[in-house]
Amino acid sequence: MKKIILYLVLWLVVGGFLMVWQNFVELPAWYLENLLLAQCTLMGIIGGLMYCLRAVYLNKCVRKTWDKEWEVWYYLRPITSAISGFVSFVFLKAGLLVLDAASKPGQISFGYLAVAFIAGYNVDNFMKKLEEVACCVWGIKKSRAAQDIGNDSEEKER
Repeated sequence: MKKIILYLVLWLVVGGFLMVWQNFVELPAWYLENLLLAQCTLMGIIGGLMYCLRAVYLNKCVRKTWDKEWEVWYYLRPITSAISGFVSFVFLKAGLLVLDAASKPGQISFGYLAVAFIAGYNVDNFMKKLEEVACCVWGIKKSRAAQDIGNDSEEKER
């Protein structure tokens, strides 16, 4: 379990450093053009890390239900959260997910970052939302994995 905590904290330090670092260095033009995309990916990671760290203390200390079978989940969750943050940006930019809050000039990036954080924090429900969008927009049926999530969600377990 100590390796998992170290792994998660290392992700958090690196992700936090990269979010702050972007404000203090001169970034290449190609990166600046994709800055919000990078920030959404990092925010997804931070959301997922918050969820993982909370799960560690709840399952180890509060519930006393730590199960070694879930260790792979702790290693993979920051990666899936990063992907969710990235995908949230793509769907928002494409207009397939819409920010309901009224935005003022310059504040749109905060909406993107908030959605990316939520996508990284709650990957299961974010994936459900994407499947709903796919169903409505393109008529794609829900996957078996999405149907299983409703019955036996990792969110209930972790």
